[in-house]
Amino acid sequence: MARIRVFFLFTVFFSLGFSLSAQVLEDYSKTWEVAERESWFASSDRISQELNLATFPMANLYLEVPEQTVVFAGEKLWFYSNSDTVLIRRVTDVAQELAQEKVTLTLYKEGIGSQDIILKKMIGTELDQTTPEESKNLISIREKKRSVLRDFFGLGLLIVLFFIAFYKQAYPFLFSGMLRPSGLLSDEDFSDVGSLQKFFSLDVLLFVFMVNLLLALVGTLGFVIYKGDLVFQLIEQDVMSLMIFWLVTTVGLLILTVFKFIGIRIVAYLFDLRKLEFPHFFYLLRLIVWACFIMIGVIFVYLMNSFFMLENVLELSLQVFFWLYLIGITGLFLIMMNRLSFKKYHLFTYLCIAELVPFLILAKWIMVLGQ
Repeated sequence: MARIRVFFLFTVFFSLGFSLSAQVLEDYSKTWEVAERESWFASSDRISQELNLATFPMANLYLEVPEQTVVFAGEKLWFYSNSDTVLIRRVTDVAQELAQEKVTLTLYKEGIGSQDIILKKMIGTELDQTTPEESKNLISIREKKRSVLRDFFGLGLLIVLFFIAFYKQAYPFLFSGMLRPSGLLSDEDFSDVGSLQKFFSLDVLLFVFMVNLLLALVGTLGFVIYKGDLVFQLIEQDVMSLMIFWLVTTVGLLILTVFKFIGIRIVAYLFDLRKLEFPHFFYLLRLIVWACFIMIGVIFVYLMNSFFMLENVLELSLQVFFWLYLIGITGLFLIMMNRLSFKKYHLFTYLCIAELVPFLILAKWIMVLGQ
């Protein structure tokens, strides 16, 4: 009878043991130290952190690194990943190989970030069977995301270029006038304040829609890069869903742009600056167009060639856009100061209410959303 009980308990324990899935004991994936950029235009190329090999010696070390990454353990070159690589080793084996109980792992790759690396200590009887397959799935998901983003951005860029070509043929005068870069350095928009008095005409609204297509294209890509989990909870991870998301974002930005113009008109009326809301609005709109052209060009190059640097490139592009817009507001202030017989502090107050404060609030919201 005793033997039967022992056999029964052993069978239950054995069954439970094999039903356990791998468990995470320590997760180091979010504690990497990212090296500071050597210059303002450079991207990070090194992350590191200390790994304690004395704890959980019987667990497995799980390390997933992207392609073309150099991994150092202390001062020793540990390995180089020619392609996306998953390393699963017993902690005691790693400690014996490196002859250290605590080691600093340092990973080198152009544009690398903590989001690219997974490092955990895991235990479970099914770890060796399930983890490689799960890792392949993770790599497959990442490759799919990269492919979807490239297809979406390329298709979106083609649509924008087609729209620009159509608009240039339909409204050549307005197109050339709005995209003339010399207007950013001169007061030509203020010379003839009657040339753009119909904001709600079809030609002007189509131009504003085109600008919002550019902004929404960059914004959609940024949402997917920084908040991909949230975005793909709302839509499917495919090109068509991203296209719909892009168009909805464009319409939303168009509505916000219309409200912004109405707000500028109200503030201009209160400050007795009627008929100057048009050159004010379109001066900054021209700045946004050229900034978007430059951003999209840079993003396209890195998206197609160095995908893992894309997050850093987006961050830097948004910073450049932020400062360019502030410089644009400053330029607008100087132009209006020279053109108008208006007290400087009244003009400064007008621009703060109409432009500076709303822009800083919007920038703060975007910064919080991206964290």
